[in-house]
Amino acid sequence: MNPFSARPLWQRFAIFLVPLMASNILQALSGTVNSIYVGQMIGVEALAAIATYFPLIFLLMSFMIGLSAGATTLIGQAWGARDIAKVKVIAGSAFAATIVFGLIVGVLGGTFAEQIMMALGAPENIRDMAISYARISLFGMPAFFLFLVATSILRGVGDTITPLLSLIMSMVVSLLVTPALILGWGGLPQLGVTAAAWATIAGFVTVLIFLFVYMRARNMPLAPDRDLLAAILRPDWKLLRLTLKLGIPAGLQMIISSIAGIVVVGLVNRFGSDATAAYGALGQVMSYVQFPAMSIGIAASIFAAQAIGARKQDQLGPITRTALIMNLIVTGTLVVLAYLFSEAVVALFLTDPEVVQLTEDLLRVVLWSIICFGGSVVFSGVMRASGTVYMPMVISLFCIIGIEIPGAIWLSGTELGLRGIWIAYAASFTAMLILQAAWYQFVWKRKKIVALV
Repeated sequence: MNPFSARPLWQRFAIFLVPLMASNILQALSGTVNSIYVGQMIGVEALAAIATYFPLIFLLMSFMIGLSAGATTLIGQAWGARDIAKVKVIAGSAFAATIVFGLIVGVLGGTFAEQIMMALGAPENIRDMAISYARISLFGMPAFFLFLVATSILRGVGDTITPLLSLIMSMVVSLLVTPALILGWGGLPQLGVTAAAWATIAGFVTVLIFLFVYMRARNMPLAPDRDLLAAILRPDWKLLRLTLKLGIPAGLQMIISSIAGIVVVGLVNRFGSDATAAYGALGQVMSYVQFPAMSIGIAASIFAAQAIGARKQDQLGPITRTALIMNLIVTGTLVVLAYLFSEAVVALFLTDPEVVQLTEDLLRVVLWSIICFGGSVVFSGVMRASGTVYMPMVISLFCIIGIEIPGAIWLSGTELGLRGIWIAYAASFTAMLILQAAWYQFVWKRKKIVALV
């Protein structure tokens, strides 16, 4: 990712992007397989208990992903300037905030897990399982948060291989430990639904130990050392405030998107269980197309941050064009393949021929618009790399709150019915691309872009 490299930009971008895409897809697969373990080996009630806890973990993740996004932007700029000392100060400050927040969540969440699950409305028949799972999972939050921030920071210095290795290791540990603790293999206790929580914690702790040893053995720039420890113990509050300023909009955007998703689920449920099943299958297919698009946006943001740090602002235009072309090629190819093999893809999740047909019809309505979504993520990512975070957030929230939700409510009540919901999704993604591109072209490009650190 060296901004001074003579290697063609598209090659550097592709080398960085492939492991990043693989990491995102593996993370999704890990959650899917763990759910299969719990559902098949314990039962539907256990799966429901875990699902009850999901809104809370998503809220917590939104905050941490925001913190990670802010830290990654600043680290990218410092790394582009080859200021290793500043990189460690930013990383240490982010780790300090992560540890404090993780401990608060772990202690309070674990202590009041019962009250939290009751507030979330856990049904009585699964409440005890939900409380047990939530308590263990919340106690493990410090390790989970450190994992999230550490892998994000590594990407900020151009390393997507180490996070990929870490994720593979975490997934392998989790997928081995989960069935072992469910069935009590080798004299281990049978832990029921909490097996998944303990296995996930074991995976994160294993990765953190691996990163400590691996990074020190290879003498990597962000390897734990005396300087990084000093930055954790004495965080730079000015940099930490700047990190949060850059990151909170990203977290807020995720929260609003999740709330919009809840509204959409409510609309879909009105059309019956077949529509709900189609919604679930369609969401699975769309997510595996969206992950590469999101990865391209992350890559564009990090490349742009490093270019700004290196005082190579002239590279911002080529970086944006390269990311947009990558989006067209990668996301576009996945969209075309999904259209060509829609029946086979949907049949992976559904067996009822009528529901398969319904899902295919909805897929044709909305899938193409993920290319627009990918383009909008590129524009917002490049702007975020310079510290411009509020207007891209406002545009995204406007498209969700002002177009997607009211459009879905209105169109679903017309003769379009269920199709209207997905037309609103496509309209929202299209508007998001147009507005982000317009702000980038006519406002952001005319600003003087300067490094923040």
